[in-house]
Amino acid sequence: MPNFAILLPPAEGKRDGGNPFAPDMFDYRSSNTFNYFNELNPERRALIDALQKTIRESDTATLEKIFGVKGETLEETIRTNLALYEAPLMSALDRYSPGVMFKAMDFAGLPTGAQRRLLEQGIIFSGLFGLLRPDDLIPNYRLRMDAVLPEIGKVSQYWRPHVSKLLNRRLEGAYVWNLLPGAHQEAWDDTHTYAEMVVVKFFIERDGERKPVSHGVKPLRGRLVNFIVRETLEDYEPLRNWEHPDGYRLDEAASTYDEATRTRTLVMVKAENG
Repeated sequence: MPNFAILLPPAEGKRDGGNPFAPDMFDYRSSNTFNYFNELNPERRALIDALQKTIRESDTATLEKIFGVKGETLEETIRTNLALYEAPLMSALDRYSPGVMFKAMDFAGLPTGAQRRLLEQGIIFSGLFGLLRPDDLIPNYRLRMDAVLPEIGKVSQYWRPHVSKLLNRRLEGAYVWNLLPGAHQEAWDDTHTYAEMVVVKFFIERDGERKPVSHGVKPLRGRLVNFIVRETLEDYEPLRNWEHPDGYRLDEAASTYDEATRTRTLVMVKAENG
């Protein structure tokens, strides 16, 4: 079995619907139903209960602040979150499929072995569920990792003690590709149990000046994930001769390695004419 892991954020945009008769291989409704991070079930149910209580007891202005949306989108968010316990389920991979990073992964276009590696080695940080594998079955929902609930506090801090213990154990001795944004990173107390962790940063170079890519980085990460699972990357060596589909190449001289945390920061650069 490959000894690597890919840490992924969820998608904010989600596919609606699902199969109401789906087998309960992931069931946040029950304390003893199998799922890949079933130890988190009590915390999941407690968070759902607190979320629904907040919705029922809060005014519109408070809910706008919690969810970061207004008008019809807020009304839909309220309906969706109040229906969590009765909602139909689909895999997290399908649920997040409208997200640009997940589209760029092109799961359907991957060879069967690469698909299996993404399902088995991918770990998704979720505001509502803590940790998920891509094939865990989940309902539609809306809750950001940086949201703040009255009885819970900041969601990332709520998850931190529960997620960290499981994740540090799961990553022990593994080669880790960390594609998490800062809000999700806050949910993890990293004790560096892995063999090595890789963080990838993308830069545009124009007229000798480099600027980090912020807007549009999600599809770049998605296509990187596609390459990781296709090639079973348990080290970064294959990136030396790889050109990203969007034209980025590894600048090894600009990349760094922190021995204390065993973290390698890779710099991918795309040169553009001024």
